[in-house]
Amino acid sequence: MTLSSNIEGILVIPRLKVQNANAISSPMTWGFPAISAFLGLMQALDRKLPAHIELMLDQVGVVCHNFEPQVTEGGYTRAFRLTRNPVSRDGSTAAISEEGRAHIEISLIFGVTGQAVNLNDSQRQTVAEEIGHIVEGMRIAGGSVVPGRRKGKAWQSRPRLTPVADSRDEWLQQFRLLRRQLLPGFALVSRHDLLEKRLTELHNENPAATALDAWLDLSRLHVYPETHGDSEGEDSDMNGKVEWQVRRPPGWTVPIPVGYGALSDVFEPGQVARARDNTTPFRFVETLYSIGEWVSPHRLHSIEDLLWRAEAEPDAGIYQCTNSYGDRRLNA
Repeated sequence: MTLSSNIEGILVIPRLKVQNANAISSPMTWGFPAISAFLGLMQALDRKLPAHIELMLDQVGVVCHNFEPQVTEGGYTRAFRLTRNPVSRDGSTAAISEEGRAHIEISLIFGVTGQAVNLNDSQRQTVAEEIGHIVEGMRIAGGSVVPGRRKGKAWQSRPRLTPVADSRDEWLQQFRLLRRQLLPGFALVSRHDLLEKRLTELHNENPAATALDAWLDLSRLHVYPETHGDSEGEDSDMNGKVEWQVRRPPGWTVPIPVGYGALSDVFEPGQVARARDNTTPFRFVETLYSIGEWVSPHRLHSIEDLLWRAEAEPDAGIYQCTNSYGDRRLNA
């Protein structure tokens, strides 16, 4: 079976427990870390791989098994539990910067290519274990990986490197086993198709509606009253009664940041003062937003539904993370 993404194998790092991951994923959203954090982890891990591991990480998917935001309890209003900074030199209290944190348990799924995929089963397992050990020493979305033996059955808790089978039937069987390994949990996928659909609907009502209006509309609960009329044939006990209804898109949809849009031209290295890297071109950007959905892995039909990849259009000023799940639903 040939995948359009051209990946040769799947690397699974299951059941990673991360403490104090960043829960403020953008200026307008909070909760699970942004998918760009995991693409950044993939690039950092790719650079850390030793020379004897001939493997390239091309795409990444994430499945969340547990999410514990560090917020206050009780009442309808929540606030982040913040840490106090050390006092300043003169003994005065330093300002507190709001930093949202969450403890998460996740599985990472990488689409890979390279010679390591063609090794025998024992050698591939050794490679997967070594990469898993490297990941445990890295930061994930700003959080620290909790060391220690993972719980669960061996096939469910150990890193695995699996080549993509040539036969479609064999690959579908492999993917069914992978989905089983990732349960229970929820995979984050893109539903940009819902955003485009809602924008079209809003344009029919108001031609001046923008993509921001559609994004906000999909991000909130719509509570509206429904009054039962007194037309003939209706139950008289319901006449004039008002019931409050809630309208939301089907599925567990969430607003998510998916990348960055340019605010300026590209500056030459060193041209912008106090830039983090004086050897790389610099550009001011802002966050790009879309709609995501949490889906149980057993509802995925293809590995491409799970994996995210980085795409850049420098001339258009767009640097974004893309996933094909919504496109497949749109074309289904």
